[in-house]
Amino acid sequence: MGKKSKRYRADLEKQPKVNLPLGEAVAVLKKFNTAKFDQTVEVHMNLGVDPNQADQIVRGSIVLPHGIGKKQRIVVFAKGDQAVAAQQAGADEVGGEELAKRIKDGWTDFDVCIAAPDMMGLVGPLGRVLGPRGLMPSPRAGTVSPDVGRVVLEYKAGKVEFRNDKGGNVHAMVGKMSFDADKLGENIQAFVNYVTNVKPQAVKGTYVKGVAICATMTPSVRLIV
Repeated sequence: MGKKSKRYRADLEKQPKVNLPLGEAVAVLKKFNTAKFDQTVEVHMNLGVDPNQADQIVRGSIVLPHGIGKKQRIVVFAKGDQAVAAQQAGADEVGGEELAKRIKDGWTDFDVCIAAPDMMGLVGPLGRVLGPRGLMPSPRAGTVSPDVGRVVLEYKAGKVEFRNDKGGNVHAMVGKMSFDADKLGENIQAFVNYVTNVKPQAVKGTYVKGVAICATMTPSVRLIV
């Protein structure tokens, strides 16, 4: 582990040792805001799921109430009217074979990949490139859709995807440090509520074991759950 900065160590001394209500946690987090750039705020949830069981995978997407404070670069695989709709909705790249070749050759300079269902035969072989980067279109995540224009608009408005990792944790960007505290809190609460509501039926016992928030260069602050 690398040596922590003087600023981080100072923030660590101010880190609460107890779990806090959301409003108080956000207030503490914003007091850590001494970096010279607008830090990204993330929420991390530790879930009581078995990641090795397919029926306990927690995955989905949500449009946060106040966006994420970041312009997402979006590519869309579509043709005909669907391609036109994607372009009108603000997609950064729209295409078919040529777009697939660029990605196959290693181009992944984008944040979201969306595909119309009739393009999945073309997109499927790109799984080796897109999969490890979390960019592979999926019906469960909502990125394979017959209405690609709507999906583009959702991501432009601040939609985020999530999927539990091997440790049963879910992570997501929920805004920026520059956000008003109330708006940041509403984004965090919306995400926590959504993940809580998609609890797999196969999960027994405690589902949400812990929730914490942090920013790019700050310690975490744990929430009361």
